[in-house]
Amino acid sequence: MLSETNDPWLLTPGPLTTSLSIKQAMLHDWGSRDAAFIEMTARVRNRLVDLLGGGDDHVCVPLQGSGTFVVEAAIATMLPRDGKLLVLINGAYGQRMVKICDYLGRASVTLETPEDVPSDVAALDALLQRDASITHVAAVHCETTSGILNPISEIAACVKKHGRSLLIDSMSAFGALPLDAATVPFDAVVASSNKCIEGVPGIGFAVFRKSALERCQGNSHSLSLDLYDQWQGLEGNGQWRFTPPTHVLAAFDQALKEHEEEGGVEGRGGRYSANCRALIDGMKKMGFAPLLSDNLQAPIIVTFHMPADPAFDFEDFYRRVGEKGFLLYPGKLTVAPTFRIGCIGRLGVEQIHAALEAIQDVVKTMGVSELGPRR
Repeated sequence: MLSETNDPWLLTPGPLTTSLSIKQAMLHDWGSRDAAFIEMTARVRNRLVDLLGGGDDHVCVPLQGSGTFVVEAAIATMLPRDGKLLVLINGAYGQRMVKICDYLGRASVTLETPEDVPSDVAALDALLQRDASITHVAAVHCETTSGILNPISEIAACVKKHGRSLLIDSMSAFGALPLDAATVPFDAVVASSNKCIEGVPGIGFAVFRKSALERCQGNSHSLSLDLYDQWQGLEGNGQWRFTPPTHVLAAFDQALKEHEEEGGVEGRGGRYSANCRALIDGMKKMGFAPLLSDNLQAPIIVTFHMPADPAFDFEDFYRRVGEKGFLLYPGKLTVAPTFRIGCIGRLGVEQIHAALEAIQDVVKTMGVSELGPRR
């Protein structure tokens, strides 16, 4: 079963299957200094602020590159040279932020839980009370390593209570899971074009509380990744400082229109939740075991234990399912051997059911009879 453009369905956390109209948005060439492209940039920036309920006291700064580009840019822009970042870790993307700090030569400290355990707000509270040198906190909203949903509202409230600055990596949640600037205090939220908004890869963005960004001048180690300077350029003449990914922005603009037409965060999140429920129910019925309990599972990507049956080989399984039109995703966990299946992108329950049929056919062909986890 292939998509309408004869491509496989991407059951991954991004890049994702996109609509035909989003693909078609990239068929036009744009002048990066032309008024029409400048208007498009402003429209996209405003829509992204609106999705967080940010209002006039928040501002969006887009950046060329992947999600990691904008995470690094946000850390470098927000964190003064003598600052100290506390990173909440329960997966690869928290660990990546620590690596970024190491490259930047910025001080960091970690608070880590296993990949299948949410960030510990009580431990966060105690650490912020104990260590006055911590100036900033970074937390992952939905950790793509496992698909776990972290208690971001409680984290934000705790950070605010201690008067520290909060950076939220909402890469795999923005646009599908609620996040409201009026109730979740933050200084910056980062995400990218190719996740729940369903655009194509090539743009990361940060939504800042404007008063926080105003204090960031001179912090960045890099000209290209300086989000304060990027903001100043955009505010000055509406233009990106350096050559923008024009076709990617056009696709993102179209994706944001389609996101709104679907009902915004509630509509997009509702479709993903239905996909997730159908996926988990179908995989459980076959005998596969999800890593996370329902109360910890975000409707973005689901991690499953590798089957115990020695006849199961993931590379062979992946190849065979791919030949049937569905691309899955390897696991990243250290707590258990796993693989992952995404619920996001331009697909619905019909495609999830078709993927489940493909998976059932493949495990039968492989001679796999025991689909429960390895002990």
